[in-house]
Amino acid sequence: MFPSHSPPPAALNGRQLVLRYGRTPVVHGVSLSLEPGRATALVGPNGSGKSTLLRSLARLHQVHDGTVTLGGGPDGPGSAPERVVSLLSGREFAREVTLFSQSRPAPQGLTVAEVVAFGRHPYRRGFSGLSAEDRAAVAYAMDATGVRDMGARAAGELSGGEMQRVWLAACLAQNTGVVLLDEPTNHLDLRYQIETLDLVRDLVQDHGIAVGIVLHDLDHAARVADTLVLMRSGRVHAAGPPADVLTSKNIGEVYDIRVEAGVDPRTGRVRIDPVGRHPVPNTPTTSPTCSDREEDPS
Repeated sequence: MFPSHSPPPAALNGRQLVLRYGRTPVVHGVSLSLEPGRATALVGPNGSGKSTLLRSLARLHQVHDGTVTLGGGPDGPGSAPERVVSLLSGREFAREVTLFSQSRPAPQGLTVAEVVAFGRHPYRRGFSGLSAEDRAAVAYAMDATGVRDMGARAAGELSGGEMQRVWLAACLAQNTGVVLLDEPTNHLDLRYQIETLDLVRDLVQDHGIAVGIVLHDLDHAARVADTLVLMRSGRVHAAGPPADVLTSKNIGEVYDIRVEAGVDPRTGRVRIDPVGRHPVPNTPTTSPTCSDREEDPS
């Protein structure tokens, strides 16, 4: 069960953001709004600026021009006023926004449960132990990510995919109204890729969280996103519902590859088929076998 005490839903907004590495601009005047109860996926080729943009929203990359604000959630009691994030203390910001980033090391000398408990750091005072609320948040996060049975294991002994799930659990234990995820399905096998995407939808649909997620896999992005932002060379090439953005034309222009894209009439999901120089090996050239056909009702 998700912890009962959660921050009110809030939007995280970047307006006309200009981001650089040294003197080299990598994001050029991009605006982005992460809204409560919606998942926004950032996609694009390597070097398009999507991860840098996400890190700027998390205050981990300097904003050279533009503003990042937090707040402006649904009207009514408990809605948060809009605030400039650079004016918030680190603890204030960490109680409202969490980031799952790539390339986190496996801590040595700690158990999995102790690593997940890192997510409660913004709420703890001094050297105080975990409160009942902290323990509930940690238990929920470990259950949601499937790491409960690993709780007593040494974190340094885990595989890359297992450690990925442990860090994701630590982010969930932080229990914020905005969650930022940078390639959360990297290093995971098929089962946990899909379970991670399902978890994102749980956060959005069941708990009203504002989610921003960077993904390389366009099929994953189409599966999880309410709004999809396709980036190219530090600019937004297209934005909107996945079916409107992930067209053959848009994907071909951004990735410089021919693709066939469309909506599967059976599932309603976007399907993307890159066309390479070689046919798929072992592609059937004859009609389907009897087991592939629908049974004759007669």
